[in-house]
Amino acid sequence: MTQTRNHLIGLLLGAEEDWPTAFEALLALVGPITTDDGVTHELTSERLTIEPFDLRQPVRTELVIDRLAHWYYHPREWLKKAALMNDTYLLNSPFTFQSMEKHSAYVALMRLGLKVPETWLVPYKNPVDNVRWAYTSAKYNQPFDLKAIANELGYPMYMKPFDGGGWRGVSRIDDEKDLVKAYDESGEMLMHLQSTVEYDHFARALSIGPETMVMDFRPEQPMHNRYAVSYDFLQPSAGKQTAAISRIVNAMFGWEFNSCEMLVKGDDVYPIDYANACPDVAVTSLHYYFPWAIKALVRWSAFCLVTGRKGPMDLEMRRYFDVADRDDLDDEQKLDAYLAIADEYFDTAAYWAWCDRHLSHLDAAVLEWVQSDAFDSLLRSTVVTTYPAHERDTFMAHFGGLIGLWVKDEKARLAAT
Repeated sequence: MTQTRNHLIGLLLGAEEDWPTAFEALLALVGPITTDDGVTHELTSERLTIEPFDLRQPVRTELVIDRLAHWYYHPREWLKKAALMNDTYLLNSPFTFQSMEKHSAYVALMRLGLKVPETWLVPYKNPVDNVRWAYTSAKYNQPFDLKAIANELGYPMYMKPFDGGGWRGVSRIDDEKDLVKAYDESGEMLMHLQSTVEYDHFARALSIGPETMVMDFRPEQPMHNRYAVSYDFLQPSAGKQTAAISRIVNAMFGWEFNSCEMLVKGDDVYPIDYANACPDVAVTSLHYYFPWAIKALVRWSAFCLVTGRKGPMDLEMRRYFDVADRDDLDDEQKLDAYLAIADEYFDTAAYWAWCDRHLSHLDAAVLEWVQSDAFDSLLRSTVVTTYPAHERDTFMAHFGGLIGLWVKDEKARLAAT
C-alpha cells in the first residue's frame, strides 16, 4: 500500500504579490514525488497570517520562507518558537540574522582573510532611550574625533547602519560636509564608516540553498534597470570568487536565501554587504533572472522537505577559522577549503543528484509557464501596482523584452543538455 505524505510550506510575507504567486504556480508544477521507500510526497503552500499563539501550539507548516520577521518582532518570535518546538525548517533563520548582522558578518569575513574594506563602528549620534544611558555615557564614553577617523579611512566612503537592510540609512560620504550631515541624521542608528575602492563591476550574488546567480548590479540606476543582463562580465577567477563567497557566507551563518554584494576590480573581490534577510526577488527588478530565482526556491524547498533535512540550530564557524589560521595555504586554497565546508553544509552533490532524479521535468515546465497567459497576467498586475498609468505600456515592453531574452536563452540551454 502506497503511503502519502503531505508537506506544507508557509509563506510569511510583507507587501509582495509577484514572487509568491510565481512560487505557488511553480510548486504546483512539481507534482507528487515518490521516493525509494515507496512514500509519495505532495507539496503545497499557504500564506501565513499573524495572530496570537500558544507557545505549545502545534505548527502545521514544515518549512517557512520568511520575508517579514527581520522587521517585525511578533512573526520573528513565532518563527523561533516553530523552529525550537516543532522543528520547522526556516528560510532564513531569525536566530542568526538577529545575532550575526552586517557587523558580525564583516568581522567574520575579515577573519577568513577576505578583502573586506576597512570599516569602523562609531557610537550613536543620539543616546538610546534608556534612563541608565546618561550615567553610563557620562562615565564611560570616550570622546572621539569623527573627522580624524574619516581622514584615516579616506574619501569617498560610506556610512551605513551596522544591521542595515533595504539601503536604509546608507550615505555616500565625499567630504567632511557629507560626513557631518550623515552622522547628524543617523540619530539612534548605530553606524559603520566603510572605505570604498574603485571598481570595474558591482556584483550581486543571490544564493538559494546551494544555487548561486552572480549578477552585474548597477546601484546608481533605477530599480528596474539595476540588474544588467551580462554574460561572463567577470574574469574567471573573480567569477569563481564571487559565487564561492556568497555560498560560503550562507553556509557559515546558516542562511539559505540571501544576497551578497561585492566590488570587483580585475581579479580582486571586495565583499561589502552580505546579510540580507529579505533579498530582492521582485519580477520588476530581477526580470531576466526571476524564473531562475523562483525555480531555485521551489527546488531547495522541495529537497529539504522530501529528504527530511533538519534546519541548522548550531553554527560551526570554528571549522572556517581553523582553515583561516593555517599558514600552509594560500588565499585560493583557503577559499577552496571554505567552499568545501559550505558544499558539505548544503549537501550540494546530493542536492543536484536528487533534482536530476525527481525534478528533471521542472525546467521544461517552468519554461512553458513563463510563456503562458498566467505569467503575462502576473507581470501585468505587478506593473500596474508598481508604476503610474502613463508608464505601464513602456514597462510592460521593457520587462517583456527581458523575459523574452530569458526564454530564448533557456531554450538554447535546454537544447544543449
